Amino acid sequence: MGIGSFIKKQFIDVLQWNEETEGVLSWRYPMQDFEIQNGGVLVVRESQIAVFVNEGQIADVFGPGTHKLTTQTLPVLTNLKNWDKLFDAPFKSDVYFFSTRVQTGRKWGTPQPITIRDKDFDMIRVRAFGMYSYRVTDPRKFFTELSGTREAYTRDDVEDQLRGILLASMASSLGASQVAFLDMAANQALMAQEVKGGLADAFARYGIGLDEFNVASVSLPEELQAALDERISAGMKGSLGADKMAGYTKYQVAQAIPLAAGNEGGLAGIGAGLGAGLSVGQVMGQAMGQALQPGAAPAAAPAAAPAAPAQESIEDRLGKLKGLLDKGLISAADYDATKAELLKKLIG
Repeated sequence: MGIGSFIKKQFIDVLQWNEETEGVLSWRYPMQDFEIQNGGVLVVRESQIAVFVNEGQIADVFGPGTHKLTTQTLPVLTNLKNWDKLFDAPFKSDVYFFSTRVQTGRKWGTPQPITIRDKDFDMIRVRAFGMYSYRVTDPRKFFTELSGTREAYTRDDVEDQLRGILLASMASSLGASQVAFLDMAANQALMAQEVKGGLADAFARYGIGLDEFNVASVSLPEELQAALDERISAGMKGSLGADKMAGYTKYQVAQAIPLAAGNEGGLAGIGAGLGAGLSVGQVMGQAMGQALQPGAAPAAAPAAAPAAPAQESIEDRLGKLKGLLDKGLISAADYDATKAELLKKLIG
């Protein structure tokens, strides 16, 4: 090599990374035509790790501190370069810096519900959202499995990978935990604890340490939540017995009354209509009770009652009552008191 070519070469005396760009986890020092000066200085700041890579193979790893680059401080690279004696010339090597700072406030969520087996509701689909934080703990694994030889590897790049791992780990952990959905919703910390163990193991495979993981909310899709709300409101769980069937029947009738109140009509004669409803409920209750008794014979059909004079329907009479209230002919207190009394007689 001529003197002119040697003079044109540019040498690096100090290697360091100032982390000017937020969210970069791995950064390759721009070598180009530069060479590292023998005896040069490597500066690794707190929350950083530097790695020398020779032809794609990881050589020496440096933690925080100031390091003078010699064959003594680069033993693996010296061996790979076949330096059988102290070198006194500049050398080339890829140098990567890794940020080990905790990446906080990262959001996670389930874009699609996760289907799990539930001991109370059989198969259900669950949505969940929360926050997590992580850091690079093993640059060797991180380089080999994720970042590779790219010039820069960012937080967004790694989180695209972590998102799939997180959802798969959640589905596996929740399915194996046997924790009922109602218990998950009541104790989100328990749910986070169930998921975090499996998630930490999955992250570790890529040289990433899971720092924190929490669950902010657990919910069902709208259609399942509506069905659950109705089931809870009716006081039902599992198979319906006679008492629960009667309670559910009363609940359904009580739900229908407010809807009927919006129709046109009045209160006159409502007692007869409600009495008819109570009679139907009593017949159903008696039939259910007899059917549940051991050895009970089938209940005989009730004798047909004499035809009663036509009565106005409950909906018509409640509508008339509402009409009187709207016209100011009765007070809201009278309306509420009468309605409450009738509901009390209806559902007991």
